[in-house]
Order: sequence, then structure tokens, then C-alpha cells
Amino acid sequence: MKIIERPSSNQSVRPDGATVDLLVLHYTELPLKESLEILSDDKREKRVSAHYVLAEDGTVYRLVPEDRVAWHAGQSYWRGREALNAVSIGIEIVNLHGDRHDYPPRQIAALIELCREILARHPAVVPQNVVGHSDIAPQRKIDPGLRFPWKALADAGIGLWPKAVAPIEGDIQPALQRFGYAPPGDLAPEEIIKAFQRRFRPACVDGIADRETRALLAGLLDRAGSQT
Repeated sequence: MKIIERPSSNQSVRPDGATVDLLVLHYTELPLKESLEILSDDKREKRVSAHYVLAEDGTVYRLVPEDRVAWHAGQSYWRGREALNAVSIGIEIVNLHGDRHDYPPRQIAALIELCREILARHPAVVPQNVVGHSDIAPQRKIDPGLRFPWKALADAGIGLWPKAVAPIEGDIQPALQRFGYAPPGDLAPEEIIKAFQRRFRPACVDGIADRETRALLAGLLDRAGSQT
């Protein structure tokens, strides 16, 4: 894995006592050159950055040191917490739209290697805390997209992938919150279900808590309980 230093000034100090325990995966929706420029532009009204940008050829660009805060998550929620930049590492993966374009194998191979190194440095990032931007910002974000190979990452020891078991009965929202998703609040309940489906059942993202969705969520909670 090749790492190129490409520092961004869009960063800040981690709060005292903050422990990195979340890894957030994004897609850029722009080509590499434009992505690096935006993530380093300190003149934008809304300045953004990430710790790493991963090119399609597998080259890794390091923009922000892991002991500093990168500005990638925005308004976000996971497992009872908000403002997740303070405790997370963000990776921007070059892809024009993860719902429409596959991720090249060499890019995913480099991503797996990078994630493994990050997880080794930050053991507090348990499998349940490897997430997509769409997980922590439902409705507002959809990256890394329907074509992102979450199962391949889970098979490589990065994150979780469910095996369907007996489906959850009744209201599905408390179970979604146990895994990490935000309570509906300002969001319609179906938007939380869609966020779950985008990641774990991308073939059908309809916001309906059908039997398959309930069975996958039950299996996911089983996996999370055994690995957190």
C-alpha cells in the first residue's frame, strides 16, 4: 500500500480524553484531483477534510494525522453520541457514485489493508463501530453506496455482516437503536430502516420492515453481541 502525504489545514485538536472508537467510510462523488482540492481548501465557507483519501488505483493520500480531528462526519449520530468527528477516523474513497459504480478490486484490497492498520492502532474501534456515512447520517447521506462491498470487508475482519435468524417481532426501531442507529426524532422511521437496508440489504431499499429486514437485523445484533 502506497501512502502519499498530502496535508490539509482543515483539522483540529482532539478533545481531551477523546478515544478514537469509530471508523467512517465515505465516497467522494468526485474524481481524485477535485476531491483532494476540496478536502484541503481552507477558503470554502464549509471546510471539510478526511484523514485519508483512497484513489481507484489503491494509492492512499494522508491528509490529517490520526491523532487530530478531520471534518468529515458533519451532523451525525451513532450509539447514543453525536458530533462524531471528535472520536472518529474518516476515509474518503474515490468513487463518483457508489450506487452506480463498482469499487475496483485493487482499491478494495488497499482499503482492507488500510483499515486493518487503523484498527490495530485503535483497538477501541470494535466491529460494530465500522460504519458508513449513511449509517451515521440517515437520509442526509447515502455513501459509500449500494455497490460498496461491506460483506467482503466483514469477511476480512472489518465490520460486521449478518446471517439471517428468527426475525424480530413488533416495533423494529428499538432494535435498530441497539445496533447504533439514531432514534427517528426529526426523521421518519422508514428513513432509519432505509439506512439499515442500504448497507445490509442493498437489493431492496424501501423502508419497509419486512421479514427479511427483521431477520437480518436480528442476526446482526447476535453478531454484535458476540464481538463487542
